[in-house]
Amino acid sequence: MANVVSIEAEVRARSGKGAARATRRAGKVPGVIYGGKQEPNLIQLDPRVVIRELHKAGWQSRLYEINAGAAPIRALIRGVQFHPVSDKPEHVDFQRLVAGQRIKVAVPVHFENDGISPGIKRGAVLNVVRHAVEVYCDADHIPEQFTADLGPLDFNDNVRWHDLKGTENVKPVIDRDFVVATVVPPTKIEVVAETATAGAPTAAAAAPAKGGSRAPGKAPAKKG
Repeated sequence: MANVVSIEAEVRARSGKGAARATRRAGKVPGVIYGGKQEPNLIQLDPRVVIRELHKAGWQSRLYEINAGAAPIRALIRGVQFHPVSDKPEHVDFQRLVAGQRIKVAVPVHFENDGISPGIKRGAVLNVVRHAVEVYCDADHIPEQFTADLGPLDFNDNVRWHDLKGTENVKPVIDRDFVVATVVPPTKIEVVAETATAGAPTAAAAAPAKGGSRAPGKAPAKKG
């Protein structure tokens, strides 16, 4: 089960674009917590907290306990809006989680034992098809990550859904045994050296001597 990260937030009194701009001018990031058949909660967060969490791998499946108001709210980050120039977070959407609720979430895949993979040791490249896998699961049992063991893999071997560890109590969105990663053999580029044909004259030998040519062994004719 994923770890729960506690973050502090403040309640916002007003919604709308004007109120959101005022929140940003005050140095905060506006946000909203929706879902769970309840009224949305308007909040504002410290931008350093938002950036810190976004820089951590797997934030899309991380459970957050948001302390704003009377009782903490458990939620997932569902969307982040960024400034088009500065790339700073401008708004955060959270989805409120309810016990027993089944949700769709993207769980990151962690690859291990690449150092002992026969294929990778012989120069193969790991082609990752899916860095995260979307699954349906209970809100109280969101996996922190799935694990793929690369140890036994050789050239052209695959990691498929059934190979992943930590998939108990979840169902993949894709209803088949899909490929997560492939061990791709190295590509060999053969360079063929051009060699002179046997018996062919070199450029220097084939070029006529300056002032004409003569048969070998004959002296040049005397003038006059």
